[in-house]
Amino acid sequence: MNRFILSLELIDSPFLLLSVGVAVVGMVAVLLWRRRRIVLTLVIGVGAGAVMFVVAKILEAMDTFQGPLPGAAIWWGAGAVAVAAIGIVGICRRPWARRAVGAVTVIAALLAGALGVNAAYGVTHNLAAILGVQALDPASLPQQDAAAGDPATLYQRWEPPAGMPAQGTVSALTGSAKIPTGQYAARDASLYLPPAAQVANPPALPLLVFMMGQPGSPDPTSLAKALDAYAAQNKGLAPIAIVVDQLTAPDLDPACADSTRYGAVSTYINELVPQWAEKNLNIIADHSYWTIGGFSNGGSCAATYAAKYPATWGQLLDVMGNEFPGSEHVAQTVADVFGGNATAFQAAKPSALMAAAPAGTYAGHLAIFTWGSEDTTYGPGQKANAAAAEAAGFTVLTYVVEGAGHTGEALDASLAYAIPQLAPVLGLAAPAS
Repeated sequence: MNRFILSLELIDSPFLLLSVGVAVVGMVAVLLWRRRRIVLTLVIGVGAGAVMFVVAKILEAMDTFQGPLPGAAIWWGAGAVAVAAIGIVGICRRPWARRAVGAVTVIAALLAGALGVNAAYGVTHNLAAILGVQALDPASLPQQDAAAGDPATLYQRWEPPAGMPAQGTVSALTGSAKIPTGQYAARDASLYLPPAAQVANPPALPLLVFMMGQPGSPDPTSLAKALDAYAAQNKGLAPIAIVVDQLTAPDLDPACADSTRYGAVSTYINELVPQWAEKNLNIIADHSYWTIGGFSNGGSCAATYAAKYPATWGQLLDVMGNEFPGSEHVAQTVADVFGGNATAFQAAKPSALMAAAPAGTYAGHLAIFTWGSEDTTYGPGQKANAAAAEAAGFTVLTYVVEGAGHTGEALDASLAYAIPQLAPVLGLAAPAS
């Protein structure tokens, strides 16, 4: 599929309003075409929408969606079905012009419903992210010529040169720039370079490795927006970020662990990605300036890796993560990932890894946990992991996005909070007083 089409913004774009407008105009045309049947047609539409609403509520109660639906998502779905039903009435009645209007109404209504539900979740910004494919332009890696200096004082030493770009860049790590994946079928990662990384003689910058949720892909849109916002207020400084794939496909969950069934995901992210980054990017060599982070499924992996590999990851950013990998399907995870070994599964939980670490292991490590106040599925696990991290010796910060569930709204707000909180320990801002 055309890369331009795959990359079109779906949430912050006019497509939703356009499809709603066409659907509404088509619905009105169908209703008014033969007014003597307008009441019957309305009853059919409202009835279909009501059935959709009830079905969605039943599925939500059965935890089909692995957590509560955003309120707007249910209304978008019910409204789309109601208008589509009216369009179907138009298709079933002559003349042919009315049938054509009915067909357009159905298509526009279903498109508006899909875009509306996607906007209610607010996470997948383009068709590429929905399909789980990479549509960014291939990366052009910078020269290895970072300026030397104490990384802790970068915020004091750095002055942006004339002509520095105003925004960061996002690109695909593919082709000659592809990160070796070893025994793991990772989709191509994405790279974010802040403005300060795009100049001659750039400073060595902190590294942030981030993972998105499931279903999902290595889509850097939300993270890049947050990093750009911070860089705009901070002389172009922000971490260099790599968004990696911990899933291999939207419907698979390797549960953050190397396994025969899914491949060596942990080895890829904790060994091959760091090795590639050190060789190819202008990043600070000291791993205390490296952060592992993630959203939802990716957050659970981030907490696991920060607990298991403290020498690799100096800081942790867990945005609305599962309490532990595979929490939505424990029996399947034990069987598929851990070969039926429930003891190994329990020992691999972030809280267990933290509790088993020797005293002092996490001294100087910052862990940030965020969740939405309405996120009754993942919020409790975040609270539990934050407490476990603090007990194990992490410096812990928590942030609750009031009124938000497990949605893009909470993701964006979490990142807007977390990036400035990470900045002082990454040398990007003065130490907190």
